[in-house]
Amino acid sequence: MSATIIRGGRLIDIAARTADLTDILVVDGTIKEVGAPGLAAPADAAVFDAAGKLMHPGLINGHTHGHGGLAKGMGDRWTLELLLTAGPWISGSRQDEDKYLSTFIGAAEMLLKGCTACYDLTYEFPLPSDAGIGACANAYKDAGMRAVIAPMVADIAFFDAIPGLMDALPDALKREAEKLRLAPGEATLSAIRAAVEQWSYGDTIRPGVAPTIPHHCTDAFMTGCRDIAHAHGIGLHSHVAESKMQAIASRGIYGKTQLAHMDDLGLVGPDFVVAHGVWLDDEDMKRLAGHGGSVSHNPGSNALLGNGIAHAAKMLQHGVNLAIGTDGSSCSDNQNMYEAMRTAVYMSHARGPDYFDEWLSTADVFTAATEGSARALGLKDVGRIEEGYKADIVFLDLASINLIPLNDPVNQIVQAEDGRSVHSVMVDGKVVVSNGALVGTDMNALAKRAESARDRLNAANAEKRALFEKLAPVVRSFCPGLSHKPYHAERHVHIH
Repeated sequence: MSATIIRGGRLIDIAARTADLTDILVVDGTIKEVGAPGLAAPADAAVFDAAGKLMHPGLINGHTHGHGGLAKGMGDRWTLELLLTAGPWISGSRQDEDKYLSTFIGAAEMLLKGCTACYDLTYEFPLPSDAGIGACANAYKDAGMRAVIAPMVADIAFFDAIPGLMDALPDALKREAEKLRLAPGEATLSAIRAAVEQWSYGDTIRPGVAPTIPHHCTDAFMTGCRDIAHAHGIGLHSHVAESKMQAIASRGIYGKTQLAHMDDLGLVGPDFVVAHGVWLDDEDMKRLAGHGGSVSHNPGSNALLGNGIAHAAKMLQHGVNLAIGTDGSSCSDNQNMYEAMRTAVYMSHARGPDYFDEWLSTADVFTAATEGSARALGLKDVGRIEEGYKADIVFLDLASINLIPLNDPVNQIVQAEDGRSVHSVMVDGKVVVSNGALVGTDMNALAKRAESARDRLNAANAEKRALFEKLAPVVRSFCPGLSHKPYHAERHVHIH
């Protein structure tokens, strides 16, 4: 038995908006007892001095992409559709060591900024591989972070998925776009099935399945993903109603919303997570809530890609479980959950002056980024600091300028914190960040590895970048043209 007694820290109480002096006893990675200062502990318990620290549950990232770590900062003024077009360039030619490195960079950033678990929709072209998934899993294990790894998969390529887009390309570009088609659906499903059945990465790294965007998947492919998830009791995660273009295109394809169609196929349930959900209508929200499903609200990405402002407050009002996510570093440019929380509050206020119906409170968002995200990840023993929960704890330095003076700890963590106050982080009772540094990691060496990979990948992907620059003008004109069509949530919108 391994015991640690945490003494002298102030433990945040989200509901009461207080942070009283509290001791915490941790045994074998699990919180055994939470009590007043002087809490009894085994004589051989290690003492963790939390004096001058504000303690909160580890933040949990409800939606990210580990493959984005090496693509940080590569785009400007990109819509979602331009980002997808850029995918072969910014994420192409990856070797297994690049997949590891990209994931590790994201994990390191999350841990250093108070995030202890994430839902990673990682991507490999043309289909997932055992080695690639293993590289991602080992990156999280080495960093000391929890993760659900859900290979992001489809069987319809981007240019085939958007009605009319392939036909809008000149013949020469059409031939190039056809080379980007994905592996057959059954081959991809077989790869996922084998990976899940052979999973060997321990309890902290778990599998999921992510049919990427509904209309990028045939119905047979989506039901195949459903069957794998249901057979193994793991989660399903999909980008649903992320952009207006998606919402309109899907009504033309299905005659109903994306979520309604996925529900008809049996994908929507308590282990189903909608990523983004910007264009969910009221019936979608009610449908999702009725199944006990979740939305990962990713406000920074939604704003950056021009997708709109998700009505997160209404989701809560309808009973949807709300998580908070950063999205990947290629489409939000950082993995800062404090920033994601603050942005969630600000963007809800930007919807208008009706604060009761439109605005999220800081307590709403803090709860979503901990308990809500934990539920979305399917984790029942993280997201809170109380008896029986895993000791995933963040220690903020109360001498940090962000917390001086400490008036309301909930408001200040959500609205004033930016990650620079993070002093220490525990995951499973193990210290993985100490005095602001990632334990066991030489950041200078990490930077050199990343720079070397960047230079090699830039050279390897030069032709893909050139192709993106030829395709981008067509995508830039065609897709917004679809988005300019009126979106009527109550009726079928055809696209010809």
